[in-house]
Amino acid sequence: MERDALMATYARNPVEFVQGEGTRLWDDEGNEYLDFLTGISVAQLGHCHPEVVKAVREQAGRLMHVGNLFYTEPGIRLAKRLAEASLRGRVFLCNSGAEAIECALKVARKRRTGGGFVVMEGGFHGRTMGALSATPQESKQAPFAPLVPGFRVVPRNDAAALTAAVTESTAGVLLEPIQGESGIHPLEGDVLRAARDACDEHGALLILDEIQCGMGRTGTMWAHEQLGVTPDVMTVAKGLGGGLPVGACVTGPDAAEILGPGDHGSTFAGGPVTAAAANAVLDVVTGDDFLEGVRERGEQLAAGLRELGLEPRGLGLMVGFDLPDAQDVARRLLLEQRLVVHATGPETIRMLPPLTVSEDEVDEAVRRLGAGLD
Repeated sequence: MERDALMATYARNPVEFVQGEGTRLWDDEGNEYLDFLTGISVAQLGHCHPEVVKAVREQAGRLMHVGNLFYTEPGIRLAKRLAEASLRGRVFLCNSGAEAIECALKVARKRRTGGGFVVMEGGFHGRTMGALSATPQESKQAPFAPLVPGFRVVPRNDAAALTAAVTESTAGVLLEPIQGESGIHPLEGDVLRAARDACDEHGALLILDEIQCGMGRTGTMWAHEQLGVTPDVMTVAKGLGGGLPVGACVTGPDAAEILGPGDHGSTFAGGPVTAAAANAVLDVVTGDDFLEGVRERGEQLAAGLRELGLEPRGLGLMVGFDLPDAQDVARRLLLEQRLVVHATGPETIRMLPPLTVSEDEVDEAVRRLGAGLD
């Protein structure tokens, strides 16, 4: 049926999930799985978190959509909370991480007309044409050339190369504080500081992509809080909606008024139902001691991986490690151990459990991983 109905854009695993609760998933044959991927950092509070479900049900029964020609309270409240919790400027709400990136690129390009962008090897920012142009991966870009011009690529974690690449004609520097799709690689502090200094010197915008690493994933609300820099613009998505499609481009005060009426828009963005879900996620993530718990579970997971002879990298509950035949290992873990993880390439496994994962569930995941590796 899938072959007849859907474009063949996904290499799917032979499992159909039909139910989820917390860190658990069930397939159509009743098998139970431990989910340490969460839809690639989307089900941030686990599956069907009661507060998110309650917020969605109540809002869906009241008002689902009217569009951005009119005011609706949930989206305005969400934008205000995101701004106050981060850069204290303004917010453009959208439907996905790629859309948030597109907005950030337009903010920088309108501010410096015709300006270019500096991006980094290993970065991944999305699959729309602007976001893809900022993603220097040949296999993803080549089939769709020519791409949007004006993107200059520097090596990962090369502060000198980054500094040299930024000039008076640079509109923005776009970086992931922790590169996700390339295998969980935190950028070094001196690289991020070099980016901040170069942007300040040449009047460019520092744009940090926190689509995967934000919303508490690393044990702080935003990953850049642990890495010693503050961006001018930040993109957020994935875990923001707790399972529903929502993204945001957040600016600091200096970039808050660059876009005006007609410069950008989106039909469904900031809709009442998705905004209600995101507000519920924020309620939980910003609660007392929640992020401390994320840090504790992240330390526990990293310690468990080291006990298996692996070398974890990342922050909080955003963890990767290398091993041969990672794709085969991930498939075996899924089908034999009922542990959901992801191979980001031939040699890297990525683990992104819910931020609500328990101590016992972390131990269980490590046991299943060990059994799969044996």
